[in-house]
Amino acid sequence: MSGHPGRRDHPTSVKPSGSWSAPRAPHAPGSVAEAVAVQEELRPLVDLVGPGPSAPATVAGLDVAYAEGGDLLAAAVTVLDARTLAVVDSAVGVGRPAFDYVPGLFAFRELPALLAALDRLTTIPDLLVCDGHGLAHPRRFGLACHLGVVTGLPAIGVAKTPLVGAWDPPSAERGGWSSLRDGGEVVGRVLRTRDGVKPVFVSVGHRMSLENAAAQVLALTPRYRLPETTRTADRLCRDALAEAERAR
Repeated sequence: MSGHPGRRDHPTSVKPSGSWSAPRAPHAPGSVAEAVAVQEELRPLVDLVGPGPSAPATVAGLDVAYAEGGDLLAAAVTVLDARTLAVVDSAVGVGRPAFDYVPGLFAFRELPALLAALDRLTTIPDLLVCDGHGLAHPRRFGLACHLGVVTGLPAIGVAKTPLVGAWDPPSAERGGWSSLRDGGEVVGRVLRTRDGVKPVFVSVGHRMSLENAAAQVLALTPRYRLPETTRTADRLCRDALAEAERAR
């Protein structure tokens, strides 16, 4: 699969107020076959070269929380100052999953709600950090790739568990890593963010190199295993979901 360095196939636009217009999600596919066809159509648009911003000013975390019954979700985006890791902007949306639960097709459940939350931001983030996968996906087109392509923004995936691939355990100290390989291809990096703590699984989404993606994850994990982007977005979507469930 070839990338397109520096290409923005879906450029974002800036509103007069200073906020930005995230692209609207297309209508949800009517079947698994349609969803797979969409992934195959968009996959060649992914830029796997980057290199992406080495010193982003702002970094956004994206996460989704589901109600126990699976019929309600809350999607949150938090934008952090990359230097201080303080939250400078945030948005959240509550709705229903847009697609059935199908492994490898999670993006279709979450994309509409995440794009709606992105559209409510007043800050255009320099980098999207998704709680999920990018290239480390059966069809090499996980949520981070999908979001990156439709928004045009640099994006990476940081997951707690792998979806595909095999790896050797990285060294035990912070910063230790090993390659995540699937079918003979390097699809990500298994990265230790804390001494002696389980690693995370980093993969390129769009307009980023894997080396830069791993460096940004280390910059976002000064104290905990998961990036501060993920931690803040997780809290926000869980709080919003709890409030929505109380209101039902």
